[in-house]
Amino acid sequence: MTAPAGQENGRGVRESSVTPSVTSSVVSTGDSSRDQARPRDPKQRALAALNAARERTALLTSCVDDGELTAQHSPLMSPLVWDLAHIGNQEEQWLWRAVGGREALRPEIDPLYDAFQHPRATRPSLPLLAPAEARAYAADVRGRIVDMLDGARLEGSGPLVEAAFAFGMIAQHEQQHDETMLITHQLRKGPVALTAPPPPVTSGSGPPQREVLVPGGPFRMGTSDEPWALDNERPAHIRMVAPFLIDTVPVTNGAYLSFMADGGYHDERWWRPEGWAQIRRHGIEAPLFWRRDSGDRWLRRRFGATGPVAEDEPVLHVSWYEADAYARWAGRRLPTEAEWEKAARYDPATGRSRRFPWGDADPGPEHANLAQRHLGPAPAGSYPQGASPLGVRQLIGDVWEWTASDFLGYPGFKAFPYKEYSEVFFGPDHKVLRGGSFAVDPVACRGTFRNWDLPVRRQIFAGFRTARDAESA
Repeated sequence: MTAPAGQENGRGVRESSVTPSVTSSVVSTGDSSRDQARPRDPKQRALAALNAARERTALLTSCVDDGELTAQHSPLMSPLVWDLAHIGNQEEQWLWRAVGGREALRPEIDPLYDAFQHPRATRPSLPLLAPAEARAYAADVRGRIVDMLDGARLEGSGPLVEAAFAFGMIAQHEQQHDETMLITHQLRKGPVALTAPPPPVTSGSGPPQREVLVPGGPFRMGTSDEPWALDNERPAHIRMVAPFLIDTVPVTNGAYLSFMADGGYHDERWWRPEGWAQIRRHGIEAPLFWRRDSGDRWLRRRFGATGPVAEDEPVLHVSWYEADAYARWAGRRLPTEAEWEKAARYDPATGRSRRFPWGDADPGPEHANLAQRHLGPAPAGSYPQGASPLGVRQLIGDVWEWTASDFLGYPGFKAFPYKEYSEVFFGPDHKVLRGGSFAVDPVACRGTFRNWDLPVRRQIFAGFRTARDAESA
């Protein structure tokens, strides 16, 4: 099954090719409880974010030969060379043309890299730029943008430029494609092309309890002040949440193996009708990339290397339907998006919502498993310094977490800078994921950041945690 372009992986900005407009405006609630938002020099922040994204892009596209770059490793994904040129094309359209007001450099290639025109399955048949030409084009655009940023006037130049928003948007766009390209690397067959050290071992015995109570009542959800927040994160608003209990860590492979051993994939009671039809149609009986060895032991393949399933790691590569079925089997449920965000951001001591579970500081390596440092999730209970005030761990990084919620706009939502980033995906077809994964860069991961995807998706770096009503305790 191949979804229309822009829907295959959620987060439409990854593959937007919409004509930029600078007439839109950012919505603001004027809330006096301002987010503790970032750095002092927006230009320096923008340049650092753009450079970090390009370093990651270079690594992901230089570790394989040109044949691997132009091949389509799965009909769910683009050839890597398409992503590379698309990154440059979006940067040209939004920064060189829209922000800088400059004449188009390569207008003839715009249609080739318009994700809404060309579904991924058809992209290998397009007259795409060859790898060397794609690299040269992206590098030419970037050189021009760095020079332009140096002399740009940010304040008072309109919402697209204020606080270097457009530059941050493009850095996030590239990092989101870097995550997409990492998914392609996971899907490709062949020898190992990427390696990274394992996550650091956390001393101690892990979380003291399986679940924690999140108090009921109002909290501030979303943001109006985070300078690079995207339209679907806005505006900040008050949300009421009943008391509930939530897992202190994501569901592990070991726990998920218990569901499998109990016949979870063969018991219709736990499944939504559409999910049951999906697993029956495709013969699914384990997370994607898992297989049994000759001794009936479960193995998993990760970026070309095969090894035993680590029971203490968060389960990965499961669809929303699989997550929902497990939760039902366990007598629990998936948390709503609002519950997830309250567990991640709410500080009961002050009543305010933090930027991140640990506070307002940007993520560091002690807080979360991000930025493709480790190429896999850390054991459940890791990163105690990244815990929320209530003691919930690994809410940021490691695995995207499916929630029970459909992807919808917040009250007062306004599309910016184009409706195809979020608005066209609103509705019951897409489920919200929160928290980021090991594949996500901090620039594209916040306590308010929202991802979305179709409930059948399994190639994404997604897991989940479960919750239950407080009354059922």
